[in-house]
Amino acid sequence: MTMKLAAAAIAVLTVTGAAAGAARAADFVTVPLEVTVNAPADKAWPKINGYCQIGAWFKTTCEITSGKDHEVGAIRTIAGRITELLVADTAWSYTYSQPKSPIDYHGTVEIRPVDKGHSKLLYTLVYDADALAKHEPEDKAKDKENRTKQFTVLINAMKATAEAK
Repeated sequence: MTMKLAAAAIAVLTVTGAAAGAARAADFVTVPLEVTVNAPADKAWPKINGYCQIGAWFKTTCEITSGKDHEVGAIRTIAGRITELLVADTAWSYTYSQPKSPIDYHGTVEIRPVDKGHSKLLYTLVYDADALAKHEPEDKAKDKENRTKQFTVLINAMKATAEAK
C-alpha cells in the first residue's frame, strides 16, 4: 500500500512538474491596439478589410501567393519575405498567423460598431517572447515597445483609410 502511494505521488509530481515546465516554456505577449474611427463600421470595414492592404500601410509589397482574399487558408507574402496564413475571416474581422514562426506570431484585425457615426478598430498581436533571441526582461520589453510603435503606425494608417471620403 505504501509503495503504491509513493509511486502515485511520484507520478503526480512528474506530471505536475512537466506541465509547469511546459507552461514556463512560453512567454506569450499581447499587444492590444485600438482606435476610434469616425465612420460607421459598415462603411469603414470595406475600405480596410483586404488581406493584402497591409502592404500599402507599411509602404511595401504584399501579394496573395495562395488562395484568394477573404478565403481561410489564403497566404500573403509581405515585403517578399514574410509569409502569413489567413486562419479566420468573419464579417467584421480576420486573423492570421505566421506559419513556422519561432515566436508563434499571430494577429487579429477587427472593427466594432459604436454608434451611427463611429466604430472601434482593434488590432491585437500575440507572440511568444520567450522565443526571441534575447531573453532578458528589458530586451523583451524593448521588443514589445518596438512592435507597439510599428503597429500603432499601421492602425493609424488603417484609420485614415477607413475615414477617407
